[in-house]
Amino acid sequence: MCALADEKIQAESHVRGLKCRECGNIYPIEAVHVCEFCFGPLEVDYNYDYIAELVSREKIARGPLNIWRYRDFLPVEGDVQDFAVGLTPLVKAENLGRQLGLPNLYIKNDSVNPTWSFKDRVVAVALSKAIELGFDTIACASTGNLACSVAAQGAKAGLKTLVFIPADLEKGKVNNAAIYGPHVVAIEGNYDDVNRLCSEIADNYPWAFVNINIRPYYAEGSKTLGFETVEQLGWRTPDHVVVPIASGSLLTKIHKGFQEFKKTGLINEVKTRVSGAQAQGCGPVATAFAEDTFDIRPVKPNTIAKSLAIGNPADGYYALKVVKETGGYVEAVTDEEIVEGIRLLARTEGIFTETAGGVTIATLAKLARTGKIKPDELTVAYITGNGLKTQEAIEEALAAPSKIQPTLEAFEAVIKGGSK
Repeated sequence: MCALADEKIQAESHVRGLKCRECGNIYPIEAVHVCEFCFGPLEVDYNYDYIAELVSREKIARGPLNIWRYRDFLPVEGDVQDFAVGLTPLVKAENLGRQLGLPNLYIKNDSVNPTWSFKDRVVAVALSKAIELGFDTIACASTGNLACSVAAQGAKAGLKTLVFIPADLEKGKVNNAAIYGPHVVAIEGNYDDVNRLCSEIADNYPWAFVNINIRPYYAEGSKTLGFETVEQLGWRTPDHVVVPIASGSLLTKIHKGFQEFKKTGLINEVKTRVSGAQAQGCGPVATAFAEDTFDIRPVKPNTIAKSLAIGNPADGYYALKVVKETGGYVEAVTDEEIVEGIRLLARTEGIFTETAGGVTIATLAKLARTGKIKPDELTVAYITGNGLKTQEAIEEALAAPSKIQPTLEAFEAVIKGGSK
């Protein structure tokens, strides 16, 4: 099943196989995610020379209005699942930028995907690949958004679907997943406990766990956020990006997307500084960055940002490596700053984000305030989920509605009193 099985790896294709990120061993395209030699993680190995002959800006522009316009960069050979995922707005955030002193600030608003998070991207790729590999059951370990996406796309594709979540997940996310009819299994423990159990289950059941045995393909869907950013900016990369860190995969893959466009000649250079955002209650990557080490020590999550509450991030080391190589930063923010970040984005740009987005905006504000983002930098902040899923987090911070009798006198009394 490893590098010696050359006959199973396609020679003339945009995908060579799977490659260990540590020792470099090559594996065939199968449902495998860990190297049997060094136990390093596997990722898709592409033939970039071949891809360069296939792609052009014009071809991409003629493509579908979703992530599959970048199909030459994605690891799916067969039919794809049409779920209208991607090509989300890149918003010039003039009001927020003015407040933060960042006149060239953009928000990549990925909270408007079909199930209201960026996870629709990764699941679209993973599910298409799972079907191609012959699976009839799809599953996941999730902090919430992934469960919603797996449940929805699994239902549309007619697959048996199971989602595993922490038992204390926000009610909005539980309902968002359950409505599509999967088997929802709530585990007494945090996400890391859920993930450990799912890894055991994946070894014993013939199911496609999108973020375990199908993870190398699943992770590739995040690159499309990078691809879209470049295309929407007129075929240039940003000077600086701010990305939330849960497992760390999203940050690494956005950076990978920029690099792949350069490798295949679609853009000339990448000078993007990549910064990461975490919550103080679950900030192992931020702690390692502050201590100037690559030793990322697992933590027990304690934060309202449950979608980022991964205490032992699988790609934390690789995310930290990207940050340091590009001259970026990793910051952690408090729960109070997270709530204020949610409110700040809403009242300046009319975008209601979940707690992960609050982490991103609070981190963006901190980086701007401390001069770590330069005023002249074209900066993109990634908003990955919708605030309707995590309303509990902001309820206490909102003013109660003015309650009046249905008379003009009552209304005028409220207005004159200065109520809003």
